Amino acid sequence: MKKYMLQLTMLSILFSGVSIAQETSLVPQKKWPEQEKDSKFYTISGERHGQSFFIKHEFPEVQYQPGENLTFDIYHTPDVMYHWYRLWAEKYPDITELYEVARSFEGRPILQMTITNKKTGKHTNKPAAYFEGGRHGGEVTASEAVFWLTQHLLENYGKDPQITHLIDSKTVYVRPQNNPDGTTMYLFSEQSNRSTIRPHDVDRDGLFDEDPGEDLNRDRIIHMMRKKAETAEEKENANYIIDPKDPKGRLMKRVLDGKGDYLMYSEGIDNDGDGKYNEDGIGGLDLHRNYPENWRPDIGGDATGRGYTQFGAGEYPLSEIETRSTVLWLLSHPNISVVNSLDTRVPMHLRPPSTSSSEESMFLKDRLIYEYYDSLGMTITGYPWAGDVYETYSTRGKVDRLTGDPLKPNPLFGHGPDFGYFYYGAVWYGDELWNNGAMKDYDGDGVRDDYDGLRWDDEENQSKGFKIWEKFDHPQLGEVEIGGFHPKFFSQNGPPWQLEGWIKKQSLFNLAMALDLPQIEIKDVKVTKSGNEHIVKVTWTNSGKLPVALDQAKRVKIVQEDRLMLEFDKELTKGHENALVQITTPELYNKTIFAGYTEPGETKQAEFRVKVSQKEPVKAKLKILSTRGGYLEREIILD
Repeated sequence: MKKYMLQLTMLSILFSGVSIAQETSLVPQKKWPEQEKDSKFYTISGERHGQSFFIKHEFPEVQYQPGENLTFDIYHTPDVMYHWYRLWAEKYPDITELYEVARSFEGRPILQMTITNKKTGKHTNKPAAYFEGGRHGGEVTASEAVFWLTQHLLENYGKDPQITHLIDSKTVYVRPQNNPDGTTMYLFSEQSNRSTIRPHDVDRDGLFDEDPGEDLNRDRIIHMMRKKAETAEEKENANYIIDPKDPKGRLMKRVLDGKGDYLMYSEGIDNDGDGKYNEDGIGGLDLHRNYPENWRPDIGGDATGRGYTQFGAGEYPLSEIETRSTVLWLLSHPNISVVNSLDTRVPMHLRPPSTSSSEESMFLKDRLIYEYYDSLGMTITGYPWAGDVYETYSTRGKVDRLTGDPLKPNPLFGHGPDFGYFYYGAVWYGDELWNNGAMKDYDGDGVRDDYDGLRWDDEENQSKGFKIWEKFDHPQLGEVEIGGFHPKFFSQNGPPWQLEGWIKKQSLFNLAMALDLPQIEIKDVKVTKSGNEHIVKVTWTNSGKLPVALDQAKRVKIVQEDRLMLEFDKELTKGHENALVQITTPELYNKTIFAGYTEPGETKQAEFRVKVSQKEPVKAKLKILSTRGGYLEREIILD
């Protein structure tokens, strides 16, 4: 039996790279809880101290079975997305390859698609971009953006000249769901999820996932609870008032402790009796704090109590398979120059650095490239912010609205964009979509906040994004009211009718960056003869708008300098000084011309000198190797 299982395992490994469209498994496939049609419960993998099963829901904002036509006025489950990716792999076999890059914590497939014209060369021989969504399970708008971009590229190939040229000459890698466990749970239950569903002791009390939220009023959504402060202790801690801006008394405003009338809680009960509500729900690790660059220990991991820690960081860098699969795959594909790994809900083009200012830690030339894309992104999407995490993101509100103190730069550790630039040397964004409905500054206070979102919900969204407060007899708190913004399809993601507008604009920015990829092109190859020596003069250029290497990429040696080689039949080059064909220039033993890094629009020249000791013409293969500018070959004849 053990031998049989080993054979099955080896076969599974051998066939793991086969296109999904052709994939057949020799191992019985697991049936996931969402596929159990007769079950009323959604069960989550992992051993935890709290419950692992919840009432199964289907939300009207989500499509759970694929339809005949794909539309983006509704959200899609990972299975529905994968259905379309499989169809596209079958429909567009000449420009797509669909494959499994990893299995999630629960064992779900994480699928990725390579998009390039296979007839014009291997995907690894071309400049490339990579776009990813779904790292945070509840931020489903991000996955939809990658989904939309995939369809846009495939359906416009052969129709749109820019897209056609892009796919003919470059490679686009798309991964729509990097955390299918969290996303599927989010869309099939009332539970929320930051990232992986791996059990985690968030509140460090020795228990794992023991205090998830509860849908107390059975409306399928975990809203907020507000409680009027009555006891002396409650009044001492009360830190919310009803915002006077809203005459209907719906909106709550945060104030200093002891200056409020209300206490606010997430809907649920205090399962572990620590006075906190829903503080240790399903999972709790953050895949976007698990990257190796500037990683710091999770809360409580600093033995001195005086250093930095990072909530959700994980046990160690790349401890989670979902992050590890991204990093290891990217490191094995250094042809990628542009990355956007998407999130929600701050409408912002978000980039490195995350722990220091751009001026102090980025090369000037690289910073100017990023600033160009900041500006371009805002022009395309209309987002109010673009810039680095450390300064721009941290201080975008200018002052702390609670204390009135000016906001200061704030470090964020183990962040994807920092890995992307400092470690991987790429143009890497972690863009945030959606804005909690704050479409404009209704009250003219210079800030787009919850009041503006509430006004827009009333005027444009038929008040569907906010649940009016309703009284509820709480088993621990007594009388409370349950209500507030819809956490899934208003706060964290927009109402479905808003979806396509947001993901289309974001995708067009991603497409614009992909169109700027570096591209090494041969402009001319001239062969002249002087006696028995041939001079091969090669002229090439970078026709893209990005360099073949950022200065940071040169520093960390993720990108080799551009190289030129001449390759002859091995029989002709045998014998050293007696060989029939000898490359005399360059004089290096390996006969490689090292040409540095080609800037955008730059034209370079190099020459080989070749001594030929036979009368018959000689064929040679000219090769130009650029890690991120592409790989080119051209046959020439020396006669």
